[in-house]
Amino acid sequence: MTKEVVEELLKRYGGDDSRREAAIKQMFGEAGCDDQHLSEQPVNGWPLPNIICALPGSTERTIIVGAHFDHAPKGDGVVDNGSGASLLPSIYQSLQGEERKHTYVFVAFSEEERGEIGSKFYVRQMTDAQVALTDAMVNLDTLGLAPAAYWPSYADRQLIAELVYFAGEVKLPISAVDIEEVRSTDSMQFGVRGIPSITIRSLTQKTWDAGILHTRKDVLSAIRLDDDYETYHLVGGYLAYLANFTSSRDRRPKPPPHLGRKNGEGR
Repeated sequence: MTKEVVEELLKRYGGDDSRREAAIKQMFGEAGCDDQHLSEQPVNGWPLPNIICALPGSTERTIIVGAHFDHAPKGDGVVDNGSGASLLPSIYQSLQGEERKHTYVFVAFSEEERGEIGSKFYVRQMTDAQVALTDAMVNLDTLGLAPAAYWPSYADRQLIAELVYFAGEVKLPISAVDIEEVRSTDSMQFGVRGIPSITIRSLTQKTWDAGILHTRKDVLSAIRLDDDYETYHLVGGYLAYLANFTSSRDRRPKPPPHLGRKNGEGR
């Protein structure tokens, strides 16, 4: 996908949450996710469903890719989280032509801003068998403010090792950033059930202190498009890399961890 296409999808994703839900569903359809693989999951007691698009592989082992499509009342919600949700169809389309053994399940979650309601519901509906077959959950939340970072305090160490190793191989920036004021996101619900998870985002202490999230500053002009496009390449490649593994979690090849970087320090 070109940078212009990724940017255009980001621009199309806006309005109230009902329009966002319709837009993400339409974008998945345009990316090639047909009615057989595109579905809505009603979330009990809430008006908007989770949107799910499956990309089958040659095995039942699964990688879940998630991002919430709702937004806070103030601002346009482009950073939080149009940046993550609009990338889901782009990454889906990019991975369609890849030979893959894992099945990818892309989920656009509803009602994250009210307490991760959509992701909590999704995880609760998973059977024990589905949990056992899920090797990873990769969450995209708040991208494009800076180069990609991951949340080390709430991420599976093996997924961190694989992300840092892959980023080094393709020479794309990655850093480890914990921000004390931010304590929750959709990936945490999967960790509760023992599913290895990781959140990729662009928050640093500097971008957090800029006061963009949940304010009227959360508009398209806040996005650094070059960083957003690099993140698209990083996440798409990382997911393809993860899908090369078909064995159980503890039998994955273990790349050099390259851990121990200070918060906010990139490659």
